Amino acid sequence: MSNPGKLELGVIAAALILGILGDALLRSFPWGANFALWTGALAAAIIFLGCSRRTALAEGGSWLVLPILLFPLASLWHDSPALRALNILALLTALSLLMLRAQGGRLRASTLMEYVLGSLIAGVNSAFGIFPLLFGSPEWKKALSGESRRGLAVLRGAAFSLLPLLIFGALFMAADPVFQNLVHRVLHFDFTHLAVIAFIALCTGGYLRGLLFGKELTITTEKRLPSLSLGTIEMGLMLGLLDLLFLAFVVVQVRYFFGGSTLVQATTGLTYAEYARRGFFELVVVAALVLPFLLLTHWLLPRDNTRAQRWFRLLAGVEMLLLFVIMVSAFRRMRLYQAEYGLSEQRLYPTAFMGWLAAVFIWFGLTVLRGHRERFAFGAMLAGFLLIAALHALDPDALIARTNLARAQAGRAFDARYASSLSADAVPQLLANLPALNPQDRCTVSAQLLERWSPPENPDWRSWSYSRSRAYEAVRKNVPALRSACSGSQH
Repeated sequence: MSNPGKLELGVIAAALILGILGDALLRSFPWGANFALWTGALAAAIIFLGCSRRTALAEGGSWLVLPILLFPLASLWHDSPALRALNILALLTALSLLMLRAQGGRLRASTLMEYVLGSLIAGVNSAFGIFPLLFGSPEWKKALSGESRRGLAVLRGAAFSLLPLLIFGALFMAADPVFQNLVHRVLHFDFTHLAVIAFIALCTGGYLRGLLFGKELTITTEKRLPSLSLGTIEMGLMLGLLDLLFLAFVVVQVRYFFGGSTLVQATTGLTYAEYARRGFFELVVVAALVLPFLLLTHWLLPRDNTRAQRWFRLLAGVEMLLLFVIMVSAFRRMRLYQAEYGLSEQRLYPTAFMGWLAAVFIWFGLTVLRGHRERFAFGAMLAGFLLIAALHALDPDALIARTNLARAQAGRAFDARYASSLSADAVPQLLANLPALNPQDRCTVSAQLLERWSPPENPDWRSWSYSRSRAYEAVRKNVPALRSACSGSQH
């Protein structure tokens, strides 16, 4: 398909195939095998069409096909909705970076703003890129033979006839119930299928067009933004005042938080756990906001102003050191919070996010503060991919269930409703520890497991995952024990 016209036809054909496959596979929820299969088809289309236009996957771009394949495959493993959302986020990131590379961007030496630009270009192409291919390019029309052109004319005529047929047909159906019944019998078809096929085909076709033929990145980068700069005094005053604010907070942390529960309760009237609970999520937000603030400040500094760069490194370094003390305080708060109230998704994932931020701040110091800003975005993205992979290895819902069940066995409070609301990943842990729970909690967990994880009569293979199949099988084997749990607790 070295001929551009034939390659464009290949994009249109791939979009139609992916649209039909998407309608057949992705309409079943929750996503499992269907998501992995459809994404595999998308990756196959990228590889097949990219081989005909090697610049799309050249110079370090081909490895991005791996996360496009592997993160959706993880949907076959765990059932956690949070992990599934992270898989989709990683997939979209890989697709946007592949677009950036295909249009001439450098993955390892691009700034964070260029990464954001790649995401925007990928999104715009997915939304509108199919239209220039269908209506603005004559190359694929030249590749058609005479008979193919006549067939295309027939298809276009049918497409143009669709809207008036629907309008007048709807009016006739409203006017005559006999005609309405006749149409329903003859056209026994759910037209939402057409909408799903069209939506997926338009998005994938637009993305593939941008990947193989797009030049939006070149056009955008040629139109530079007006020059903006920040002087040494402004930058120094801004970062200096923030450093003082961070230092004041650290002093409070050292005195009160690290000083023990007696001092905290005497001063604030709060218990140690309440004090920890009150501040953790705010500190997560602080840590998350510092990074873009420092990146923006550094971006506004003139590159040739060595004095401003030197002061930035000094003040930003001090801020990072103080921030690490604050992050240690946040981790201690979360440990106390979990010790008092148990583990949950709302406590586990922000903690993991803080761990990622800690790694990214270290990478910030090794790159931006040493004059290699262009290397920062790539390392931060890889750290994010590694975090998602580590969470899959950790199996968060199973860890949450195991931790809270251990607390229950130690005589601590146990939220049976929350534990039984977790995904299929937690079911084996709940079943294994069911006898150790008190009668009321055992009844609550048993009832929820029977309601949510009893094997369906007609399972849909498209939603299959290892975790869900294991949960169904485990519940099936323990139905008598689960049903007797509540009856036993009533006596």
